[in-house]
Amino acid sequence: DDIDRAYFAVFDGHGGVDAANYSATHLHVNVGLHEEIVKNPAEALKCSFQKTDDMFLFKAKREKLRSGTTGVSALIVGNKLHIAWLGDSQVMLVQQGKAVTLMEPHKPERE
Repeated sequence: DDIDRAYFAVFDGHGGVDAANYSATHLHVNVGLHEEIVKNPAEALKCSFQKTDDMFLFKAKREKLRSGTTGVSALIVGNKLHIAWLGDSQVMLVQQGKAVTLMEPHKPERE
């Protein structure tokens, strides 16, 4: 279609790099192939985070891997910004020199 899209992501591995590398390799593919990517990008991000996690858990069990990752992604669709995150990774938007809070990170003390 005629809509410009851009995807950015950062992963912060915990207990090794396996989960972070896996997520960096697979999350954007899962987002791009998700059936809702055009109509509902937020749903595509949410489902793709879950699918990527499920895929890595299967691989980790099979290969006895013991790492995890936090992650944050930004998907720009036209003039809309969609943010998805897991863990305590954070995104900061600066608009006209001022920080705009986009998210509350997932912290252990948060319900």
